[in-house]
Amino acid sequence: MAVAELGAPLIELRAITKTYGEGQAAFQALRGVDLQIAQGEFVAVMGPSGSGKSTAMNLLGCLDTPTTGEYLFRGIHVEQLDRNQRALLRRNCLGFVFQGFNLLARTSAQENVELPLLYRGEAADVRHAQARAALDKVGLAGWEHHTPAELSGGQQQRVAIARAIVTNPLVLLADEPTGNLDSKRSHEIMELLSRLNGEQDITVIMVTHEPDMAAYARRIVHFVDGLVASDERPGATEACC
Repeated sequence: MAVAELGAPLIELRAITKTYGEGQAAFQALRGVDLQIAQGEFVAVMGPSGSGKSTAMNLLGCLDTPTTGEYLFRGIHVEQLDRNQRALLRRNCLGFVFQGFNLLARTSAQENVELPLLYRGEAADVRHAQARAALDKVGLAGWEHHTPAELSGGQQQRVAIARAIVTNPLVLLADEPTGNLDSKRSHEIMELLSRLNGEQDITVIMVTHEPDMAAYARRIVHFVDGLVASDERPGATEACC
């Protein structure tokens, strides 16, 4: 497999298409997407239902494969990897945060955070230490032994974020991470993601329908009808002529 060139983007999609079904029932969810994302970026992905943004996130997360086109991750052609190789890439390089917190109800916050490390086969003392450190990063030191039922919605999402970052991923993929939270908790979670992006240099790619949540990102990519319709950096200023 090819190795990334110096200065190459962390993620690159080249003419990506994705078609579901066959014949007259075929639906083309992505119709030739080109996208580059550098290490350390915070990208918000927006678009109406059916625009292709969720399909694109599934491809980026190695949960699905493109019909045609190229997906490069650190220079490696992901579309050429087999199922086991994609699973290893997910396990070692990617973290996931979802709208639903997806926590195990009868286990503690620490045990929930330890799950990715358990799948890696890490020793118990390593799991415990890394899970506690991840919970501390999201502001939940002292809450290690509380179950999800004993935590607020915002705290549960913080546990989910701790679980996503406990393996020190290069990329955090967040799918509507504030969708189940009220306004105050939503902004707390976005401030946390922004801090992790800035301080830990974790690349954040987030799907959201909410402009005020997207405003935390430094780049906003809009999908429409299976294509990238716009790619903006709201905080950037053009050089004067």
